[in-house]
Amino acid sequence: MPNARVSPRYSGVCSFFRFPVVTQAKKLDWAVYGVPFDQGTTYRSGARFGPRSIREQSAYIKPYHLVYRQSLIERYSLADVGDCPISPFSLEETTRLHEEFSQSWRKSGAKTFAIGGDHSIAVGNMSATAKTLNQPMALIHFDSHTDTVDELWGEKYSHASPIRRGIEAGYFDKNSMISIGIKGPLNSEKDLEWGEKNGVQLVGYDEWRSQGDQRIRDFTNHLGNRPAYLTFDIDCIDPTYAPGTGTPSVGGFTSAEVIDLVRIFRGINLQGADLVEVSPSLDSANITSLLAAQIIFEILNL
Repeated sequence: MPNARVSPRYSGVCSFFRFPVVTQAKKLDWAVYGVPFDQGTTYRSGARFGPRSIREQSAYIKPYHLVYRQSLIERYSLADVGDCPISPFSLEETTRLHEEFSQSWRKSGAKTFAIGGDHSIAVGNMSATAKTLNQPMALIHFDSHTDTVDELWGEKYSHASPIRRGIEAGYFDKNSMISIGIKGPLNSEKDLEWGEKNGVQLVGYDEWRSQGDQRIRDFTNHLGNRPAYLTFDIDCIDPTYAPGTGTPSVGGFTSAEVIDLVRIFRGINLQGADLVEVSPSLDSANITSLLAAQIIFEILNL
């Protein structure tokens, strides 16, 4: 049941899913917030406006889950806690500010859901989540790209590196990491090597299409009650369904396919999450932002 101190009723303002707006840390089940930052992009920018657009489109997402037969706002206490502070010209400083912001909510008992922004923002919430739990987490990573590049042009905190930074920092259990939807073309075979050597199970889109989802289901069964973090890059979806993203990769999941895959993880011990890389200026009729809102809804219902 929701915490009594936060009404489950919709707010009247433009907030994520019309959740109540809360600006001071208090007991919540989930604190949902934006990270309007895209200095970590290496191709097309614009994801800094993702949180604003997803807030607008999420207003249409109703609270009752038809498949699970449950109301999200009756099951949990949730709030839109605003946007975390950023440093517009510094990836490392933004990561630090983000971690502090996320920790302020986690210390009050909330799980945290960061909405970006480019994928570089994930490190701040990963860090806050792992440090609050004080133990390594399982990693569930939806993406077209491995995000295990060490550095680009001397920068270690770009959107090409969050998975590597999280693994190096010890945030994740190296026996419980999976990347889903990886597809090409790649720069070279080396794009795959670091993750594979460090324990990341790669389930590429083409493998999933030909062999099905048994490896993903086996991974889910392996998790048990282990705390887990889920990071979702919208570009794992085919640009026909999600054109509003900075690094589109052709030949990916449909909307229905990716929702089915997220639902495989129902019942896991989800402790933190993020959704990233929605770039509204590249979108068509707001379909990417609407799809992103639906996916966030699905993840919160896990």
